Amino acid sequence: MGVELKKTVVLVGMMGSGKTAVGTAVARHLGVPFVDQDDEIEAAANRTIAEIFRDHGEAFFREKETQVLGRLLDGPPCILSTGGGAFMSERNRDLIRDRGVSVWLNAELNLLWARVRYRNTRPLLQTDNPYQTLKTLYDLRCPIYAGAQLHVMSRSNYSIEDMATTVVKTLSQHPEILKVSQNVRD
Repeated sequence: MGVELKKTVVLVGMMGSGKTAVGTAVARHLGVPFVDQDDEIEAAANRTIAEIFRDHGEAFFREKETQVLGRLLDGPPCILSTGGGAFMSERNRDLIRDRGVSVWLNAELNLLWARVRYRNTRPLLQTDNPYQTLKTLYDLRCPIYAGAQLHVMSRSNYSIEDMATTVVKTLSQHPEILKVSQNVRD
């Protein structure tokens, strides 16, 4: 069985939804590149996202985020993981819809909290009440994420491989995104 990824698959969702881990596994399954948008932004700026935010502010960061997203969507089809806030921009949603396909990795709040609560690598959660901050972001962002073209639900009992298999199965139901060919021999 051969597969051909016809469009870049842009994974969107909350921090902790598995965009990087699941995206890496999906790319491996399909034999295509995996690209992390945040890594690309850092490479282009030659600084960390935290440094960009600190030195130039969020508006500057969001502009660079959109520029990098456009460049990546113009490249060969890949699995692209975005930062949690990237899909909040209508401009970014339009770029993704026009040049790729958005896939929401939808995870319930308690599952997200279980995944991120002991990590200090989430700048947005460096608050007095990180759970409440996460809940506020969740309540604000989920209605926007719901506008993604495809949805895949995370389950607490799913491994990364289970999620990757589910994403691939979802993509394979859309031949304009993922063409699956059966090699039949006589």
